Amino acid sequence: MTRSGSPRFHSLKHDHDSCIDTAMEKAQAICIENNTRFTHLRKRVLELIWSSHKPVLAYDLLETLRNEKVNAQPPTVYRTLEFLLKHRLIHKIQSLRAYVGCDFPDQRHISQFLICNQCHQVVELDDPLIEQVISRQARKAGLEIVHQTVEILGLCPNCQTSWSQGEPADAIRNTH
Repeated sequence: MTRSGSPRFHSLKHDHDSCIDTAMEKAQAICIENNTRFTHLRKRVLELIWSSHKPVLAYDLLETLRNEKVNAQPPTVYRTLEFLLKHRLIHKIQSLRAYVGCDFPDQRHISQFLICNQCHQVVELDDPLIEQVISRQARKAGLEIVHQTVEILGLCPNCQTSWSQGEPADAIRNTH
């Protein structure tokens, strides 16, 4: 379960504008609260990340920025991503080495991610019970958790429908 209700993948006709607007409003408020600047580049990178519910690679961000005539270099993009991560505005999907927007940037949390192995759409969960089970088992094993990310791969409802209708699906490919 997410903090906002049941987890769900977005339909193919989902309008991302409201997601982008909400993310920008939350980001602006967080930057004001932390007395940091929400620069044009930080805004643009966050917009690009929120432009779909799919993880975005740093080099794809760089390419888009360069196509928009933004004088961006890899270190600039990585520093921007570090800023967005530090302020909990985005997450890094470790298995894909890519970034997604954070659904709960104004709340401390440990996320779990449902990732469609076909279309790469991501749903962020924030289920304290999952976190508690993992923490309890880690303590039993003697592990002190430094960082926790749970990534679950499968097929979203859109891709399940395509797959069951005989459309080609690359659902079993290894993403690691």
